[in-house]
Amino acid sequence: MVNTVTLYKSLLQTLMKLGGVEPRKVEIEPGTVMNFWVPTKPKTEEIIQKPRVVFVHGFGADGILTHYSVYVPDLLFFGGSTTSARNRSPRFQTECLATGLRKLGVERCVVVGLSYGGMIGFKMGELYPDLVQAIVVCGFMEALTESLSSARLKGLGQRRWSDILLPATAEGVKELFRVATHWLPPWIPNRIFKDYFEVMFSHRKEREELLEAMVIKDEDFTPHHYHQRIFVVWGDDDKLFHLELKAKLQYIEKAGHLAQLERPCVYNAHLKQILASLTTDKQL
Repeated sequence: MVNTVTLYKSLLQTLMKLGGVEPRKVEIEPGTVMNFWVPTKPKTEEIIQKPRVVFVHGFGADGILTHYSVYVPDLLFFGGSTTSARNRSPRFQTECLATGLRKLGVERCVVVGLSYGGMIGFKMGELYPDLVQAIVVCGFMEALTESLSSARLKGLGQRRWSDILLPATAEGVKELFRVATHWLPPWIPNRIFKDYFEVMFSHRKEREELLEAMVIKDEDFTPHHYHQRIFVVWGDDDKLFHLELKAKLQYIEKAGHLAQLERPCVYNAHLKQILASLTTDKQL
């Protein structure tokens, strides 16, 4: 029987190629390779003058899961991206992503980060202010400190983030979606969760290490003064993380942590408005 998630990914990849985006492997350093979906054809002068948009995915899917040049990377240990290095820190992930974008000729971009990708977006803005023009975040804060992590895990009734984000059974996948959404439709067949479990949780050991490395000691965190504009699009029923960030905020009603999946039209409308504002903002 065909795995529905594998079939969906194949269909999505076909649509991406038809839409003018193709996969490309980039060697970051010996032993480290990242996969990017990049524009296939040269853009018109009008589009070149608009921001290049980099979509950084969260922990639940690969990067694969217009009027702008769009780049979609697979972070390390997702999709086609791997490394032999032992470093699992968000900083290393960010450095590899920035290096890959530079090698692809990206000199300036807007980073759109979803969940774990939002943390990478913040780190990119901190480390590479010349590369990152603006940051758009959904479902994550600047950093996950030990105290904040402990509080959120306690509220969720869990001991570790991997217990939630790396489920060990199909029922665990279903529970993940219950937590990550405002409302999980009861009519979704259990086969969907089974298929998702079968194909979406490779590199479990490495991903557990990524989750452990994203939590930092309270005394090691100092809020960064960003020179970029920061936009936050947030589900008003996000059960995983509560918003504790001072930035330009746009809430999406009746949406949880996966707001971009639950209410894609509303999310896309917010994002288009943000990107349009950046093209006319003379301060950038």
